[in-house]
Amino acid sequence: MTTENLLLAALPREVYEQLHKKMEPVSLPSNKILHYPGETIEEVYFPINCLISVTITMKDGSTVEAGVIGNREMVGINAFMGGTETTQTEYIVQVAGDAVKMEAQSLRKEFDQNKQLRDVMLKYTQAFIAQISQNVACNRLHTIEKRFARWLLESSDRIQSDELDLSQEFISHMLGVRRSGVTETARHVQKKGPITYSRKKIKIVDRQGLENVSCECYETLKDEYNRLLKFNLREKR
Repeated sequence: MTTENLLLAALPREVYEQLHKKMEPVSLPSNKILHYPGETIEEVYFPINCLISVTITMKDGSTVEAGVIGNREMVGINAFMGGTETTQTEYIVQVAGDAVKMEAQSLRKEFDQNKQLRDVMLKYTQAFIAQISQNVACNRLHTIEKRFARWLLESSDRIQSDELDLSQEFISHMLGVRRSGVTETARHVQKKGPITYSRKKIKIVDRQGLENVSCECYETLKDEYNRLLKFNLREKR
């Protein structure tokens, strides 16, 4: 299992050491909300083995996931992009785990003064925008089954574990479907062999088989993160 955030690891060593002095380790419990819509960003987080959802809630109360953040991303991107508040998005911990955090003001100061840090963070911003854009296309064009497989693979990669503790309610938000649709999809994928599924736990038992079920978006985004940030993600697992 990885013990680092890949975005931080992509920084030049001297830049990382400068930031590390201002960071502290934290354990994030499931369902903890890190930022509410409209809230001023006081702290930023770099996940290690936890998973955070970026969600949008409509006026009727329906919620959908716009993006996912794990060990190749950070929470609080607005802090260095000229804004100090979240927009309409909410950041909620879906899989508990470890992270490091620092004051947003400290990161913003380093971002303004250090070109090497700025270059990496802007490339990350481009990669994260690519994730959101790909999600829009994927949700519009691909079947629930393909999207389900893709999301499991991406979540597994970001926490470096083949076992995912996820509620049906959360998966339904992620896929934008009803809970009954989640159950039906999970059972159908399980029959094909790549996963085992119970009410709150999914285990990937055949990764290649799950990749075969997934849509092209999984590989597309992996290639984009590799291209921009030199993660070499295929070598991590």
